[in-house]
Amino acid sequence: MISPHSEIDPKAEIDEGVTIGPWCIIGPNVQVGAGTVIESHVVIRTNTRIGKNNRFFQFCSVGEDPADKKFEGEDTWLEIGDDNVFREGVTLHRGTGAGGGSTRIGNDNLMMAYGHVAHDCVVGSHTIFANNVGLCGHVEIDDWAILGGYAGINQFLTIGAHAMVGGMTHISNDVPAFMIVSGRPATVRSVNTIGLERRGFDKESITEIREAFKILYKRNYSLQEAIDQIRVLSESCEALEVLVKSLESSKKGIHR
Repeated sequence: MISPHSEIDPKAEIDEGVTIGPWCIIGPNVQVGAGTVIESHVVIRTNTRIGKNNRFFQFCSVGEDPADKKFEGEDTWLEIGDDNVFREGVTLHRGTGAGGGSTRIGNDNLMMAYGHVAHDCVVGSHTIFANNVGLCGHVEIDDWAILGGYAGINQFLTIGAHAMVGGMTHISNDVPAFMIVSGRPATVRSVNTIGLERRGFDKESITEIREAFKILYKRNYSLQEAIDQIRVLSESCEALEVLVKSLESSKKGIHR
């Protein structure tokens, strides 16, 4: 069902199973998959691919031009997977030519009111953004990460898988997988144990991840020494391979 009060560009491709409420604007080169619900007053500007069973609440701004002075109108995209929920006033910008050309969001994410995903970000799947979370450009959010309200993430940073960022925390370095970081200045506090339990990690794996936390943060090793020790532990704990990869792939340095 599409409200007669909405404006749909002839070049948009809207599946028959899509619901669009009143006063929406859907621009050219927009694709919307079956089962998606677009509430009232949503703007999807252009060059946006949206999968199935997503829901956009009122006043979302989707596929807008990137807020980057280097952007010169080149053809760039926003790509969104399936089963995501975008609450009131969420803003999602397209990529830039210099940044790879697309902003990408995976599946089964919840972005609460007034969150912002800037140009060239890559958001995985199963993440939660509380109200007013802001991602600067080129940020990567790995699967199952949780970002507390008003958290701000500097450009070109990565939040590792299953990590948790506390509310009102300013992130200026990468956050390793599995860790909880909070405060100003941001400080790694502990392992996201409750989150791992909810995700079905067994007790042995959680114990090994806690040991890796102690190696990384409590025993005064250099970063490379800590990585080497955690790599040895990962030979008997597959979960720690995720942490090692998170540490070794950091380009901006980790919160430590």
